[in-house]
Amino acid sequence: MKLRRIFLFIILSSVTAFAQYSVRAGMGISFYNAPSLIDYINQNFASPNQQLNTFGTAINFNGEFDYSINNTYQIGLDFNYFLNSYSFTSISGIYKMDYNILMPSVVNYYVISGLGYDFKFGGGIGPRFMNVSEQIPGTPSAINYTSTGFGFLARFDANTLLSKDLYANIGLDLRYDINGRPKNGNNYLVNSVTGAKVDFNMFSTIVRLGITYNF
Repeated sequence: MKLRRIFLFIILSSVTAFAQYSVRAGMGISFYNAPSLIDYINQNFASPNQQLNTFGTAINFNGEFDYSINNTYQIGLDFNYFLNSYSFTSISGIYKMDYNILMPSVVNYYVISGLGYDFKFGGGIGPRFMNVSEQIPGTPSAINYTSTGFGFLARFDANTLLSKDLYANIGLDLRYDINGRPKNGNNYLVNSVTGAKVDFNMFSTIVRLGITYNF
């Protein structure tokens, strides 16, 4: 019985030697490339002096809940919210597009930790949910389109201690998201120049800043 108690004490001590749960919140800048979307805008709505570059920038907000299996392996549920918009004025009127993508992912991490800091390397996968609102010049209102897809990410995260359980967080994500072809009913966004349905598939690099709380 005594040996059993000693063994149980050792197990519990090892489990509580590190924070089992953590939450993270922050925002970032995304540098993205979405070839089909960029071609659609440039070929149909942007004037020669308003052409979009191959890579654009957008804002995203992110949060995450993590659970530590042991002191080197962690699994997390990540939520990333990407939003962007375009607006162009021409003789025929104003063109507007607003779109957002909700990107939840399950992420697995390898963790290297020390006194007051940790580094995490991981990768994940999850579904993607997109909403698009587009208003064509000369039309009275916008049309909404939706699509679902999936995506992959590779991530580097670093946390440094600010106070007892609060950490400053900096991170870098590499993502490839197959967001699909948005549609309204049976109607897709179509590039009138090429006749192709427009997809919002994109490769992106995201630089993030935020805070992490361990408990």
